[in-house]
Amino acid sequence: MAEDKDDIHTPAPKKGGFLKILVLLVALLAAAGGGAYGAYAMGLFGQEAGEPKPDLPKKVLKGEEDPYAPEGDGDASAEIPGEGGSDYRTAYYEFEDSFTSNLLQSPALIQVSMAASTHYDGRVVRWLAKHDLALRSRILVELANTPEDDVYTPDGRKNLQTRLAHAINEELTAKEGFGGVEEVHFREFLVQ
Repeated sequence: MAEDKDDIHTPAPKKGGFLKILVLLVALLAAAGGGAYGAYAMGLFGQEAGEPKPDLPKKVLKGEEDPYAPEGDGDASAEIPGEGGSDYRTAYYEFEDSFTSNLLQSPALIQVSMAASTHYDGRVVRWLAKHDLALRSRILVELANTPEDDVYTPDGRKNLQTRLAHAINEELTAKEGFGGVEEVHFREFLVQ
């Protein structure tokens, strides 16, 4: 009888079956999580149904019609854009009156006439006109915080232009939820 037990081969139990199932389960959970994140990132869920996205200004390509062009802006189709430079058209807003301010800790005065430019649609130009008073106040604050030495060097003037564009964008963002001014341009620049 002892021989009978030796002749009967019982299969050895398989090792690692639980580990294989665990690895497969983790892989499936990772794939499902990645798919869920992808769907969320595409906006398929996570927002309230019917919740409108904000209608922010969009950049306007050269030759495209601006749906928000300010009135009296002329016939946009008469514009002949150049082939080089930026792909976007540039719109300008000129502040009507010049700005005069003392410079920081100095008896010197600065007087500038300026314009702001944008590649975004006409809403930005309209907002510049609408909030002219608030923007003038903010620009005067920036001018008054400018050291006299800064206005005599090209780098100092470029820094002032950058600060003014940033200040205008902050003010527009506070009022309208969007800035959009790329650059400030000096039409006149006088220091006395």
